[in-house]
Amino acid sequence: MSRDPVVESVLAELAAAVGPGHAEPGDSSTADYSHDESLTARPVAPAIVVRPGSTAEVSEVLRVAAVHRMPVTARGTGTGLSGGSIPVEGGIVVSFERMASILEIDTDNHVAVVQPGVTLDRLDEATAAAGLVYPVYPGEYSASLGGNVATNAGGMRAVKYGVTRHQVLGLEAVLAGGDVIRTGGKFVKATTGYDLTQLIVGSEGTLALVTEATLRLYPRAEHQVTVLAPFATLDEVTTAVPRIVDSGVDPLILEYIDILTMSAMRNHTGLDLGIPPEIQDHALAYLVVILEGRIEARLDDDVSRLGSLLADLGALDVYVLPPRAAADLIDAREKSFWAAKANHADDIVDVVVPRAAIPQFMARVAEHAASNGALIAGCGHAGDGNVHLAVFQPDAERRYAVMRALFEAGMALGGAISAEHGIGREKKRYFLELEDPAKLDVMRRIKAAFDPLGILNPGVLFDPEPGA
Repeated sequence: MSRDPVVESVLAELAAAVGPGHAEPGDSSTADYSHDESLTARPVAPAIVVRPGSTAEVSEVLRVAAVHRMPVTARGTGTGLSGGSIPVEGGIVVSFERMASILEIDTDNHVAVVQPGVTLDRLDEATAAAGLVYPVYPGEYSASLGGNVATNAGGMRAVKYGVTRHQVLGLEAVLAGGDVIRTGGKFVKATTGYDLTQLIVGSEGTLALVTEATLRLYPRAEHQVTVLAPFATLDEVTTAVPRIVDSGVDPLILEYIDILTMSAMRNHTGLDLGIPPEIQDHALAYLVVILEGRIEARLDDDVSRLGSLLADLGALDVYVLPPRAAADLIDAREKSFWAAKANHADDIVDVVVPRAAIPQFMARVAEHAASNGALIAGCGHAGDGNVHLAVFQPDAERRYAVMRALFEAGMALGGAISAEHGIGREKKRYFLELEDPAKLDVMRRIKAAFDPLGILNPGVLFDPEPGA
């Protein structure tokens, strides 16, 4: 197959930088590099796939890319849901699969130092051996730490521990021209200039490529209990959430699941929680609360208080699930996206609103679904106001209308378009249409300062600058 001579020349330079077998033409590589898990994004084959093995090699890759003005897209394991790791046609994919070492588990300072290709399941195994835990739990344990940093991943445990940016203490990152910087370190506070760590976290590969992350760890709780409470209405569930947070039981996980999503989960995974039919027939929504603790007796007291509170808040019943059923429920909840995909959802939403505003937001969801002829089902991290919705509306124009209406409703209540999936390519239109123009201008100038040639993930967050 004949190829562009410029691409052939760049490929040769990159192969020299990363070693034989670690740089290849995009049309010779696996199709995995062309897409993520977004429902709507079109796969794009890159011109070149390169797999660096060190920070020095990443630096040289970006130096070469800058010289030739070739766009660069970083890639972890491709589990993103907004098209953020889909490459640009004619560009370079930098895959971090070779940079997947846990460099240190520091038990004295409670930190882990990892390369971007490390997956959450590997880190969890390593920290468990030390009696520690990295708490971010975005629902896909095959996800890489580099991808989590890029999107500021959240997940079910955010109600207690926060999201990725709350756990990242420092970074090593390579800038667009190849310069390497270090930010932060093994400490939790500093007032030494701008906080570049937090600027890079959540920037979706548009400002720099992260080659190392220093992450906060916590003591691992020994005991855990899962409580399931069915309610007659979704409004009762969402109204209960602030009261549970106020109660002081300090939930690890606080999730809501509507009846359509629970049914899809049952069908997709075979989930059977042993709930009597008469309860299932009246339940339109479920609340899942997980508590953890290091002392079993104290945890039992919290579970008892939680059960009484849920009954007072209108739960149809309260179930303390046995460990196997609890694990099955959380596994099914993690796979709710796949259940939506299997049922041919047309798009997904991860709006965040103040948690006390969830009832108002869900009322708007019902209104906009009805007015746009859409079916909308959902679940979410109710404890921190992160609402996940699957939108079923095959007509592109009507789907755009309902999606925009949902984003506008969330923002009007003090929320934001995306809580954890990122903007990527697929939510960019809404982001650019609805966000404050003054804020967008500041963000564009930050992008230009980090990446003056516009080669880092162009088309994500912002449209590429003319001539870039």
